[in-house]
Amino acid sequence: MSEPARSASPDLVRMARFLASTRAEGPGERTAVWVQGCAIRCAGCFNPHLWSNRGGEPVPPDELAARVVAAGTDGLTLLGGEPFDQAAALARVAAGVRAAGRSVMTFTGYRSDELTRAVDTGRDDVAALLAATDLLVAGPFIADRIDRARPWVGSTNQEFVLLTDRIAGSVEELWADPDRLEVHVDATGRVAVNGWATPDALDHLLASL
Repeated sequence: MSEPARSASPDLVRMARFLASTRAEGPGERTAVWVQGCAIRCAGCFNPHLWSNRGGEPVPPDELAARVVAAGTDGLTLLGGEPFDQAAALARVAAGVRAAGRSVMTFTGYRSDELTRAVDTGRDDVAALLAATDLLVAGPFIADRIDRARPWVGSTNQEFVLLTDRIAGSVEELWADPDRLEVHVDATGRVAVNGWATPDALDHLLASL
């Protein structure tokens, strides 16, 4: 059994990236937060630079929740890195976003049964983040099981679990959304990419920039 790591700083989120508005990271228009640090480290991961616990911007949970709410989108998507390795702080962020009437979608490399077992063994931080999540996408990325049908996920083993009715529709209806890839180029020429694409498709796209 794999169990989420415990954050060394439960009162701070180690944030790697904040994207105020995106349509590539879940249903509707969402604010996306990538966290720094992951104990799972799937082979072929799209974001291996987020594995290390070093780096990232330390942000108080209440401050981050306010920033998400101020963005005015439909809700928050948590990605990583691994959100459940920072479950205590992110639960506070997610609860603040939910209190403002927005939805929360959380991606994790842990399977849903692993999270359930962690809760059963007393992990109140994991329980709190699950309680503040509306749509959970769970399971490790497996490079030889690429998913070319469903949006937002990389491999066919990954589970969609609707935990509340705050996000409208069934799981099957959510799958009807198309995959999107967004490329942002700032005034300095720095390129940032989010969304899902195969490495070959990403290389082809970036070669033209």
